[in-house]
Amino acid sequence: MLHLVKIKIMKKLLSVLLISIILMGCEKEDCSCGVITNDEILENDCYSLTIRNDCSDNYKTFCFDYDVWLNNPKGSNFCVTNEDSW
Repeated sequence: MLHLVKIKIMKKLLSVLLISIILMGCEKEDCSCGVITNDEILENDCYSLTIRNDCSDNYKTFCFDYDVWLNNPKGSNFCVTNEDSW
């Protein structure tokens, strides 16, 4: 009898573990983030950061205000909030 109870408990634990693994695998990666690879000041007061996307490895240059540009050096991680991916 005790053996059957242990088997039922093991089945429930295995089911919970399997569901947890499946749900964690479904989490969507944030593709609006990447690593800053370059920073420079362009014309029209564009404080630019070039970012390599974590998902696609594509590079894109964005213009930011001076404070954002100054506080985010090359090599740091950065997310662009109004951009889904690039």
